[in-house]
Amino acid sequence: MLKKNSKNGKLWFALALVMMGVLFWSSSQTYHQQSQVGTLSHLLKGEPFKDVLSKIKFNYAHSEISIQHMGYFRFVEFFLRKGAHFFSYLLIGAGLFLGFSKLLKSSWLPAALSVSLATTYAGLDEFHQMLTGDRSPLVQDVILDASGAATIVVILLVVKAIREQRVNEK
Repeated sequence: MLKKNSKNGKLWFALALVMMGVLFWSSSQTYHQQSQVGTLSHLLKGEPFKDVLSKIKFNYAHSEISIQHMGYFRFVEFFLRKGAHFFSYLLIGAGLFLGFSKLLKSSWLPAALSVSLATTYAGLDEFHQMLTGDRSPLVQDVILDASGAATIVVILLVVKAIREQRVNEK
């Protein structure tokens, strides 16, 4: 079950741990400390694509997400924040999967461990946010985070399967 050569697995685990550390630090900050609304108002003068974006309206965690409800800059910030959730856990999932893949022979065990550990960390991160002032822990964010980890694990499994198929064809 264990591979003899686990070279480079430590680097992948380090990637995941560094990202977890960044998220822990980020979760220690209040919303106002993290807010990018001021920066966005300087960068996006004239509110580009406002007409198109104004047509988008949906609910997330029992709140309306729309320019009409939130304002242009908070609306844009919402997508940046949720994108950061997804891509942070995409990196964590990749680091864990590639690290475990260097240690374990099977593909399914690294996949299951990676998604499970990333999802567990996402839950702990939301709990940490609950302890931080001016933050809202959301189950929806845990689902988004788990989706990021699961997405990269599926992509990496497909890439691995394609590589193995090419090697077997030679």
